[in-house]
Amino acid sequence: MSKLRVQLADDHREIRTLVTHILEPAASEIVGSVGDGQALLEAAAKLKPDVIILDISMPVLNGIEAAVKLKESGSTSRVVFLTVHADPDFIKACLAPGALGYVFKERMERDLLPAIHEALKGRAFVSSIPAERSA
Repeated sequence: MSKLRVQLADDHREIRTLVTHILEPAASEIVGSVGDGQALLEAAAKLKPDVIILDISMPVLNGIEAAVKLKESGSTSRVVFLTVHADPDFIKACLAPGALGYVFKERMERDLLPAIHEALKGRAFVSSIPAERSA
């Protein structure tokens, strides 16, 4: 069985490292890791990953803009957002250009793999809002 090819885009190296530690034991290969949306577009065009894990708040080009440009370019990569933003407007804005996952960073250890698996099946996955934020 071939490994799942994953591209990471987050402006925090620590988050990219954590995601790598979560995914690589789960038969995933991190084929690229970048810190801004423009670098993501350039890398994704060359690497053609199966899944792109994307932050919203990044320099140069934010994650939502990058997701729109990915869709416009005809990318077939499945997009899963990994973010701190719990606002329903952000969730809608991320899913509108075709992203299938929305995972809160506080829940990444529990929700990231299920979100990726659902995205690969063409189904949406949205983390529940962390209890400490819903009060």
